[in-house]
Amino acid sequence: MQWQSCLKKVTYNMKSWIVSLLINTIALMVVAGYFEAFHVESIGAALLASVLLSLFNVFLKPILVLLTLPVTIFSLGLFLIVINAALLSLTAELMGDSFNIDGFSMALLAAVIISLLNMFLTNFILEPLKKNKKKRR
Repeated sequence: MQWQSCLKKVTYNMKSWIVSLLINTIALMVVAGYFEAFHVESIGAALLASVLLSLFNVFLKPILVLLTLPVTIFSLGLFLIVINAALLSLTAELMGDSFNIDGFSMALLAAVIISLLNMFLTNFILEPLKKNKKKRR
């Protein structure tokens, strides 16, 4: 019986991760649609960039946050935007021509917009859908 509950948790976490990837993909495409300095070649490139970005957020971001903790505390957490922009720039560098960001200032602006879009899509679209699904049961 215990393996079934563990399997349910793994399935839920995978679904949650896939939804998060899709939300990030949408956010990347929206930013690319509004700014010429932020270029994503295709939806596939945006999805791959989203996967890379999520892997960087899991493995690199905690290390960077720990190393820059004094600066982050002194800036009242605003330095986390710089870390997000750096990870976004690293993703663009690894993606090559299919994903380009012209300059770090564009990466900073994109990091802020992507964070806001993620928050909006999650809180105002995804969460109400989850609540409606629970009410139907």
